[in-house]
Amino acid sequence: MPEPGLVLGIDIGTTGVKVEAVDVAATSHCGAAREYPTESPHPHWSEQDPDVVAAATADAVREVAAGVGAAGRPIAGVAFSSAMHSLIGLAADGTRLTPLVTWADGRAAVQARRLRESVDWLALHRRTGTPVHPMSPLVKLLWFRENRPDVWRRAAHWLGIKEYLLYRLTGLLAVDESLASGTGLYRLETRDWDEEALALAGLRRDQLPALRPTTDVVTHLGPEAADWGLPRGTPVVLGAGDGVLANLGLGAVAPGLTACSIGTSAAIRGVVPEARVDDEGGVFCYVLVPGRWVVGGATNNGGNVLRWLGRVVGGDLSDPDSRLPELAAEAPPGAEGLLMLPYLSGERAPRWSGEPHGAVLGLTWRHTRAHLVRAALEGVSLQLGLVLQAMRGAGLQLAELRATGGFARSAFWRQLLADVLGTPIGFTEGGQGSATGAGLLGHVALGNLRSVDEAAAAVQVTEVVHPDPAAARFYRELLPVFAVTGDAVESLHARLSPGASDEATGPDAGEQRPS
Repeated sequence: MPEPGLVLGIDIGTTGVKVEAVDVAATSHCGAAREYPTESPHPHWSEQDPDVVAAATADAVREVAAGVGAAGRPIAGVAFSSAMHSLIGLAADGTRLTPLVTWADGRAAVQARRLRESVDWLALHRRTGTPVHPMSPLVKLLWFRENRPDVWRRAAHWLGIKEYLLYRLTGLLAVDESLASGTGLYRLETRDWDEEALALAGLRRDQLPALRPTTDVVTHLGPEAADWGLPRGTPVVLGAGDGVLANLGLGAVAPGLTACSIGTSAAIRGVVPEARVDDEGGVFCYVLVPGRWVVGGATNNGGNVLRWLGRVVGGDLSDPDSRLPELAAEAPPGAEGLLMLPYLSGERAPRWSGEPHGAVLGLTWRHTRAHLVRAALEGVSLQLGLVLQAMRGAGLQLAELRATGGFARSAFWRQLLADVLGTPIGFTEGGQGSATGAGLLGHVALGNLRSVDEAAAAVQVTEVVHPDPAAARFYRELLPVFAVTGDAVESLHARLSPGASDEATGPDAGEQRPS
């Protein structure tokens, strides 16, 4: 029996798109990546041009398709992964009314705070699996309704970036259940839109894309498929959110297996057989496939903190992303009393307040650039430690942890994460978790693999980093100090900056005029 063709896993990320040609053994035979810009016309805003994202995606897919073709390998299909919580408004004729508002956009902090004060936000969180936070499309929709009434009246459809690309590629307005479960509008229990959430947003069902399983296959491609280098009839698998597919790409879909990813942002996720969140609402719950729910927490700050350090203190370095972690290794654990809350882009799990700001505490004349970098990377890792605590509070058992993302290129950061989390961490070959996961889910959808469990079994751990016992003890004692400091600084910032979240809405800045 001939070996199945390759599935192109397309991961539409926060700052760029990655495409991997994946076989049934979870091996990538060809890959490509493209970056795209993010604009911030006002404080806390994060916008992109979805047509630029679409062009970058088509370019990367075209490169991989050509490479696969040159190697004589057939393409079995394509499957999508996407960053969650994005939002775009379309007119009835498909004209775009807004830019792409990303998960990192914090303009709706006022609406999130009001929801938490006016409704049973924890009940809403439990029903939908999505925290009440400015990242949530539900909360973003409230912002548009209140601040862009002209757009709100004209918008016939609200969708995310993956649905927008799928619409351009196939003409289909549909959303997979994974991304739907990250909107704050989807009811986990019924696997349908939540009527109470729709009423809160002021939306009708027909303004949202049709719900489809993550393994749904579309075979009708429009004229734009040629720009992607895909022949007509190429199967398109809807796919899922990047977080849940990172679990699949790491082979972590069984209870007890936990996945950590640190890219631009960061997250830890485990898999459970039934939908649930913890009593405090510290974790999210999203769909992978029926019987596989991904529970965990995402943080706003990961590799972006390293990129900020490169801009602020690494201007003299030829490769700050590589050199700064090496410098951090020169400072001892705890950076000689220096503690950094790395909330440069606000924060999400496990408090989900949306409004904290970063801080550096304990500065003395002894501290150097190495200390600052170490404190920053420790802060990112400690925040993930708080997420892991919340996951345990939701009943998840940690038997094995696997990790992926750009941070894994640094041996220092790999060791630091193992020390802070106090557990061995497994790493797989390649490191493109979500793109690989999309490719594997595509093989499941196309019948080349029988289940996500069989797909996960194909993923091999190639390296395990063990925590240093003394360092792990140190960070175990530091973690509650870090948590209490975060609470105190958030409260202090609210007193120092009254109304800081009530940013000017900015005339027309949130609106994309039809062209």
